[in-house]
Amino acid sequence: MAIEVEGGTLEEVFIANRAPLRRIAQRIVGSPEIADEVTQDAYVKLVTGGFDRAIEKPYCYCCQVVRNVARDYCRRQSAESIYRIHTSDGELPQVSGGCRPEQRLRERQVIDALGRVLDTLPAKTRHAFEQYRLGGFTQRELAAEMGCSATLINFMIRDAT
Repeated sequence: MAIEVEGGTLEEVFIANRAPLRRIAQRIVGSPEIADEVTQDAYVKLVTGGFDRAIEKPYCYCCQVVRNVARDYCRRQSAESIYRIHTSDGELPQVSGGCRPEQRLRERQVIDALGRVLDTLPAKTRHAFEQYRLGGFTQRELAAEMGCSATLINFMIRDAT
């Protein structure tokens, strides 16, 4: 279904102004090949989209559709780039859990090192540190639980840190 606008249909206005619309897309996405894709997607969106109102400035409307599709493309690429791994062999799929294997290994090594350090602490100091840092307890709550002063708890946490 062609939408009638001043000067023909919306599709005809788009086709007649394809070159400037492509330049708009290229300025946003930065690549002529991607600009072609964006322009084609914008055209398909115009042709298949349903309109319930009259379009007073069809060229401006086409420009806005191209801009919106180009910005959507950039947003999508930005979001997808977070989950990609680029290597010299090409692009590999992201591993489950959302991080690279090397990063997971480093994190595991840090956790193991923390565990070894915590093992060297006296039992009360370790308990105070873990409950304060990981358990979400306040120093006063720990002092009441352990039967000592909040100042002593503060020193235990400082020593453990």
